Amino acid sequence: MKTVLITGGVRGIGRAIAVKFKEKGYRVCVTYSRDEISAKETETLGIEVYRADVSQESEVVALFEKIGAVDVLVNNAGVSLVKQIQDVTYAEYNAVMSVNMGGAFLCSREAAKGMIAKQSGLIVNVSSVWGEVGGSCESVYSASKAALLGFTKALAKELGWSGVRVNSVSPGVIDTKMNAHFSSEDMQALKEEIPMGRIGKVEDVANAVLYLEENEYVTGIDLPVNGGFSIV
Repeated sequence: MKTVLITGGVRGIGRAIAVKFKEKGYRVCVTYSRDEISAKETETLGIEVYRADVSQESEVVALFEKIGAVDVLVNNAGVSLVKQIQDVTYAEYNAVMSVNMGGAFLCSREAAKGMIAKQSGLIVNVSSVWGEVGGSCESVYSASKAALLGFTKALAKELGWSGVRVNSVSPGVIDTKMNAHFSSEDMQALKEEIPMGRIGKVEDVANAVLYLEENEYVTGIDLPVNGGFSIV
């Protein structure tokens, strides 16, 4: 049985990805940092749930010692920050970067050890449409997600010779709690900018990750999942 680890996998996009892999017969492991209620709900689905702050090196190392080698890693854990640049503190900047980019680095480093040994594996980084085109009042968040895109391409080149694939998905406006700060008027305005005319569902992103898992000659790409929002 193959093993998949999804960080930030007890709600939203992460849990939708976890459910998809569970349906495919994988051993599914997910992490969370604070949401105990969602963690308990996720456990009822037959998914292994681990508490770990992916921005902390010691916790990531301990996590992989518990889980063992993984066949698929989905770096989904992330935090957002909606503020104008002049109001952002350096501590807030570091908090976003340490989770969104630092967590992906730490988990990829640990996962790569087992994948290289087996000469196979897949890493999927969950970026964002704002990583592709930038978002006003979300400069730090956008920077962290843009960093993931560069990380994806570089790591795909580095690990390809070891049989390990690295890709990313970039969700657009998806119906999750992370977008709860948008008013109904904001969401309607965003919907009008989306060529497909609707807000994305978590299942749309999960299906994209599954596509990358099933296509063994695809590496180093970013797959936008945004209904055409980033078309230029």
